[in-house]
Amino acid sequence: MPSGSPSSRRNSQRIESSPDTAGVDDAAAVVATLQRLGTQKTRDGMARYAIPSEKAFGIPVGTLKTLARKLGRNHNLALELWETGWYEARMLASFLDDPVAVTSAQMDRWCRDLDNWAICDTVCFSLFDRTPHAWTKVELWSTRRAEFSRRAAFALLWGLTVHDKQADDGPFLRGLDLIERAAEDERHFVQKGVNMALRAVGKRNPELHAAAVETARRLSDSPHDGARWIGTDAFRELNSSAVRKRLAHRG
Repeated sequence: MPSGSPSSRRNSQRIESSPDTAGVDDAAAVVATLQRLGTQKTRDGMARYAIPSEKAFGIPVGTLKTLARKLGRNHNLALELWETGWYEARMLASFLDDPVAVTSAQMDRWCRDLDNWAICDTVCFSLFDRTPHAWTKVELWSTRRAEFSRRAAFALLWGLTVHDKQADDGPFLRGLDLIERAAEDERHFVQKGVNMALRAVGKRNPELHAAAVETARRLSDSPHDGARWIGTDAFRELNSSAVRKRLAHRG
């Protein structure tokens, strides 16, 4: 549900008026707040986006971000919230944690816990891609067998194309090699992650665009259905007039 929806605004108002959200650093109290904010309507809507709702309260992401801003950065609270196993608690943990405090071992533990695309992408885009261990995990997780652990490698690569302003082209070119190796994985959520990473690398700058287009062209000729779809879809977008115009302006 979009963060600007009426339901999200109502939940945000409930957060603002709740006396027990400011300064809370106890996971049980935060989970109790999440339980009050949840709705059956939002839980029902999660199924349309392939997000499991068996252990979810039903809270829009915009509401969780509002709560995160009120709570502030808190590494220990994030660790405790993640361990509860609740979907929204884990989403909130990714907004609250301090990237500098996140350890390599923590990233591996959380990666093994990933069980849906939404929490996978959120923790990679909002937290993991800002840690000092991010590039190491891209390569390591790209070889994992678990579906969402492997997707995390490419969600992380995608996030780094946006948030790592200092990286040169080298790590992204190596990322293209990882994309090509993983492209034959026929699992839906891995395919989508690989495809998104390929398109994102190709939009970073003109030089990476050229390399990504070549990767997409090779994949589009693959005998494997999944790899062929990844390549064809990425090639179409990367060669669009909108992308080329934006890159020409940037170049």
